[in-house]
Parts: sequence; structure tokens; C-alpha cells
Amino acid sequence: MDPISEWVAGWKIPIGRWGKDFFDFLTTNFAWFFRSISNGLTSLLDGMAELILMAPPVVVVLVLAALAYWLQRSWKLSAAMVLGFLFIINQDLWEQTVDTLVLVVAAASASMAIGVPIGIWAAHKKTVWNWLNPLLDLMQTLPTFVYLIPVLILFGLGVAPGLIVTVIFASPAPIRLTYLGITAVPKPLLEAGESFGATKRQLLWKVELPAALPTIMAGLTQCIMLSLSMVVIAGLIGAGGLGTEVVRALNSGPRGIPLGIEAGLAIVILAISLDRMSRVRVGTAP
Repeated sequence: MDPISEWVAGWKIPIGRWGKDFFDFLTTNFAWFFRSISNGLTSLLDGMAELILMAPPVVVVLVLAALAYWLQRSWKLSAAMVLGFLFIINQDLWEQTVDTLVLVVAAASASMAIGVPIGIWAAHKKTVWNWLNPLLDLMQTLPTFVYLIPVLILFGLGVAPGLIVTVIFASPAPIRLTYLGITAVPKPLLEAGESFGATKRQLLWKVELPAALPTIMAGLTQCIMLSLSMVVIAGLIGAGGLGTEVVRALNSGPRGIPLGIEAGLAIVILAISLDRMSRVRVGTAP
């Protein structure tokens, strides 16, 4: 190492120690708060999974197929979902699939509940977007394991930190796509609404949101796919579900290949089903 580099390295900024001190402060003084959140989320998600598991698997599959038909008016999609979920039941992965489904639906719902209002706010306030854009870049480029460490320190192992990490990872997508959809609304539409005396709230609900709906729904689809991509990482921190089966397969070496294939196919079936169900049907968008 050259002298200049040695001099620069000799004045190392102790940012790592500062971070440790900060999290030590949080865990020492607010451990009860983070544990309460963790316990509450765990109880909620476990309760939802147990409620679904109380029903016969075939009944749940038929309900999901009926929901898919109601949303998309496609009997082919419903039939494919029935066959796919029957395959999952056949592979004895139904309980893990339900755990994953609950986690993904909860994470996507939370991400949309956070992302859509923030995206609307940023679309109407340029200053907010200027500050938010670099933060979203950071959230999307920062390796997941970097913010997995502090989440684990604060919330411990289990499904709760898996949900929190998934929401952090997935929420930039609906924020960006909601912002894009609102800012892309044609000006003549807004001017027509204003000419009829519409208030800002009426413009939002009756003009901007309907026009931006396809883009917002694309954000939902991305949310679901990003959430499913976190399934394995969630399994690493004890979240259960299909991710745990993949982790078990990885830890088993060559003996885990059959389990890895089975769990991987189950994730693919779940991903395709949720993706097709959440798409806007042709002709429904304004």
C-alpha cells in the first residue's frame, strides 16, 4: 500500500462502531417495543395460516380457482391453478405453501399500502420526489443481507423479520410505479376535470387514479414477484414456508436435490398463479 493510501486508511472513520452503538442503544432501551411488534406480526401471520389450514386443502384450492376466475374471467387460468395446487398437495408441501402464500400476500398488501400513498404524494410534490428518489435507489441496490442484520438484531428470528425485510425490499416498486402512473396522466384529462370544477381530491379519485390504474397494478405484480424472490432469504431467518425447504435442500448437498426441485416447482406455481391473478384484464382499464 502506498503512503497516501496508508495515511487515508490510518484515519478510518469508525462508522461500523457507531452503528453498533446505535443498535445497542435501541436494543437496550426499546427491546420491549420491537419484541411487541415482532410478537404481534407473528401472531397475526400464524393465525392467518392456521385459519387457512383448518379448511380441507381441496376446498382452499377451489376457492382460489374461483377467485382467479372472478378476477380474470379465464377458465384456463382456474384449471391450471387447480392442477398446480393439486401437484403441491401431492408433493406434501401444502402447509409450507400456505405459510409462503400468507407471507407474500401480507408483504404485498403492506408494500402497496405504503407505496401507493407515498407515490401519489411524490407525484404531487416535486421536492418530495427529489428527496425520495435517492432513497429508493439505495433500497433497491443495497444487498438484502446488509439490512437483514439490523432487522434480526431488533426483531429476532421468525416470520416477523421475514415480513419486515420483504416489505423493505418490495415497497420501492409500487412507489415508483405509482409516481410514474400519476405523472403520466395526460394533461388534457386534468384540464377537462378542472374545467368542470373538480376539486383536487375529485381529480385524484376520478381522473388520476383510474388513468394510472394499469401502472399501479403493474406495481402490485412487481410487489408479488419481489416478495416471492425473498422467500428463500426469509427461510434463512426462520420464517418457514417453502423458503425453509429450499434452505434444507441447500444444506443437504446432493441428497437435497429432490427436495430442492419439489420446493422450487411449488414456488414457481405459486408465483405464476399470483402473477396471473393480479394482472389487469384487457378492457377493464380506463
